[in-house]
Amino acid sequence: MVAGVRGVFPNGMQFTAHSMTAEADRVCVEAESYGTHISGKTYNNRFHYLFVIRDGKIQSFKEYFDTQHAHDVLCSVPAPGFNTST
Repeated sequence: MVAGVRGVFPNGMQFTAHSMTAEADRVCVEAESYGTHISGKTYNNRFHYLFVIRDGKIQSFKEYFDTQHAHDVLCSVPAPGFNTST
């Protein structure tokens, strides 16, 4: 996954966790990404993650983010190595 990110974000992507809340077996994280995509578009998305921890391991994981923004930026050009010819 990291190699894929490097391929479409040549200058890298900054990822910042703004807040975390833990209660019982759940951990919630509010985070933000920022980077310039190979299309020249800025990818600045906000995320909410929910982790459920059991016996010291991640039992489940949910991710929420702006899918329209992700589509508008990440699907604006084919990923490197993607063959568009038929």
